[in-house]
Amino acid sequence: MSSATAFLSAVEARRSIYNLTDASPISDERIKEIVSLGIKNAPSCFNVQSARAVILLGDEHKKLWDIGDKALKEDLPAAYDALAPKVAGFRAAYGTVLWFEDEAVLTALQEKQPAIKPLIGEWSDHGSGINQFIVWTALEQEGLGANLQHYNFSPYFARNVKEQWNLPATWKLKAQLVFGKPGGAGPKAKTINPVEERLRVFGSS
Repeated sequence: MSSATAFLSAVEARRSIYNLTDASPISDERIKEIVSLGIKNAPSCFNVQSARAVILLGDEHKKLWDIGDKALKEDLPAAYDALAPKVAGFRAAYGTVLWFEDEAVLTALQEKQPAIKPLIGEWSDHGSGINQFIVWTALEQEGLGANLQHYNFSPYFARNVKEQWNLPATWKLKAQLVFGKPGGAGPKAKTINPVEERLRVFGSS
């Protein structure tokens, strides 16, 4: 099997898994190693390396989703009854990786490269997504399930996350990768629209 085939097989296997338990088939040190390797090797615009990550395990992970529960009450009270069970499911998992982009680094790049200033925010999002995807795929290869959340829609959530873990003011929260050992039945098969409708090739010999 070629190296590209192995990589693409891992990409194909990755999916969102929501039935997660408070267990892990790998050590906390291995989880840290995976996140560290992802951050170290993911590309970023002009190599500014603006991605930041925080790994929350055990009680620290549970604190995060207690904040998430309160965020629903604060910012989406009308949807609380519908969304609270989802947050309880996140809380029942093993851990969460919080993903941030450091706005101080991005602002410095904007000042250095004013001609592309309007594009840097978009490129920052691209880089953040790549970091998330690398770690998500790698964790699943190690036997963990994961799903990606965006509770940073809530000002309460974003503010209290920074306060709880005393994080720099310039770190902007982008996403939350929830992970744990899959529980119950296996995940549903992916629904994939025909690739032929989404891909075009020109100039092929």
